[in-house]
Amino acid sequence: MLLLRDERVVRDYEVALGVNPKGPKRRNGDGRTPEGRYQLDWRIEESRFYRAIHVSYPNDQDREYALGAGVPPGGGVMIHGLPDGESWVGELHREFDWTNGCIGVTDDEMDEIWELVDDGTPIEIRP
Repeated sequence: MLLLRDERVVRDYEVALGVNPKGPKRRNGDGRTPEGRYQLDWRIEESRFYRAIHVSYPNDQDREYALGAGVPPGGGVMIHGLPDGESWVGELHREFDWTNGCIGVTDDEMDEIWELVDDGTPIEIRP
């Protein structure tokens, strides 16, 4: 994941994605991380993961696709740290995709992202 400011890379993170990372997210429970343009629109300091910043999935296109397919689009996609009590895992979490469709980083990286990114920041996800 690249964190940009004025087209310049400020930070570069290796991340974990959903357990089924190939292809765009199409429905609730598919284990995929959404692809496309969204916003980081709100945050949770106390969650079952170390901090979380919400990604505005589903967008209008996602809802339209899901409606046409007759499936719920899902939601609750976040950038977050490690599960509570598991910070000891650290960088090893990057060895496999383990989230339910979120973007996972270390707790230290989450602290950094938390401070550097404002609510309303655009995000483009291209796994």
